[in-house]
This record gives sequence, structure tokens and C-alpha cells, in this order.
Amino acid sequence: MIVDLFTFGKSPFEFDVTIPKEEIELESDDAKLTTDAQIKGKISKRITQVDVDGDISAKVKTECSRCLQPIEKEFEIPFGVSFVTPENYTEEKEAEINEKDLQVSIFEGDKIDLSEIVREQILLNLPTQVFCKDDCKGLCLKCGANRNLTRCNCEENEIDPRWSALKNLK
Repeated sequence: MIVDLFTFGKSPFEFDVTIPKEEIELESDDAKLTTDAQIKGKISKRITQVDVDGDISAKVKTECSRCLQPIEKEFEIPFGVSFVTPENYTEEKEAEINEKDLQVSIFEGDKIDLSEIVREQILLNLPTQVFCKDDCKGLCLKCGANRNLTRCNCEENEIDPRWSALKNLK
């Protein structure tokens, strides 16, 4: 959904929209949206920048990092993003960036794409490891069986051949 900055009158402009999951391409093999994304917030126009603050609600389907079972994770993401035009952004080749600068994006024209904000915030908030449950046993290293569902007969006390010479030290 694209917001034209010149069409709304008062600032801050409050919004509450639902963006269809088809409009948000996460471009990730590991994660897909399963529900439409709900984005609620406000847009504040300032002299040199535009601030967008709000909350995003969506469900993402991903897989467990240990057992590879599909799981659905619900996200409630508070965010704050600022947009500046290229002429108001630093042109220095070497500039110190602080944490606040990471929330600043450059835009040209007079339109802001809320779907792009949702996509970016979901990708930034995806954890590197997701588990189906805290005590997930994962996959067997020998046969690949899901150890949460079945008990395989693979030897668990088998020694790595690289360490086998150490067993004779006793």
C-alpha cells in the first residue's frame, strides 16, 4: 500500500490498514506470511523528514531449526522509521553511524510504501533460530529421524573416529 504524502492534510496522519500477504514478498526460503499483515500507526511530516511509527501484526510460517518441522510464529512488532530525501542525508564517504541512524531510510518523491516497511520489519525481526518447543530433540545425526516423534536405534555412544585414539588413555 502506497501512501501519498501530499494527499493527507493534518500531521500526524493516523492509519490502520490490512496489507494482503500476496503483496509482501519476504524473498526467503525459510519464511512465508500465512496471514495478512495488520499495520497500525501514524505518519508525521517534519521539515526535512517523515516519521512513520506503529505496530505490525502478522503470522509467519517457518521451520524449526533443529527438527525442520513447520511452525507458525506470530509477530507483534513495534517500529519507528524515518525517511529523508537524498539532499538531507549525509554525503560524506566516511561518517559515524549511531543506532538511531539505522532507522533512517532515503526516499525520493512524495510516496511511502507501507508494504515495504512491513517486509523490512518482519525480516529484521525474524530470529536466526526458531524452535518448535524449548526441548526439541532435533534430528538423528545418523539416520535423520525426527527424535521428537520416534526413537531410532542408532548408537548414541559412538565415538567420533577423530577422538578414538584418546579412549586408550584410561
